[in-house]
Amino acid sequence: MNAERVVRRGVLAIAFAGLLAGGAYAQSQDPSSPQQDIKDDKKDIRSDKKDLAKDRADRNADHSDINRDKSHLAADHKDRNADQSDINKDKRDLRADRKDRNQDQKDIHKDKKDLHRDRSDLRHDKHGH
Repeated sequence: MNAERVVRRGVLAIAFAGLLAGGAYAQSQDPSSPQQDIKDDKKDIRSDKKDLAKDRADRNADHSDINRDKSHLAADHKDRNADQSDINKDKRDLRADRKDRNQDQKDIHKDKKDLHRDRSDLRHDKHGH
């Protein structure tokens, strides 16, 4: 909920800054008449209410985006873990295949050696040496 707090604080900071700016602006002007001040204040209140409504809608949309992002992130973590599992299995398979290949190479070498010995024995038997 850290992002939600950040958004909430941002909205409150903007609203507070708006109120301070509005207060400073109101104090800097010479009041023309009390009726005009009341009218302006009511207009400011209506404007502030609209701003608050928009800010709430933005906050709600941001909250929805955060939740959607969290679900996507969870799915991404799940995919990454599955991929890592596949990678680890592939590494084990490669290790086993390499071991089999090396053993096959040893067998080939031994078979060649035996074949050479058998041919040598055959030549020896044919020539009677």
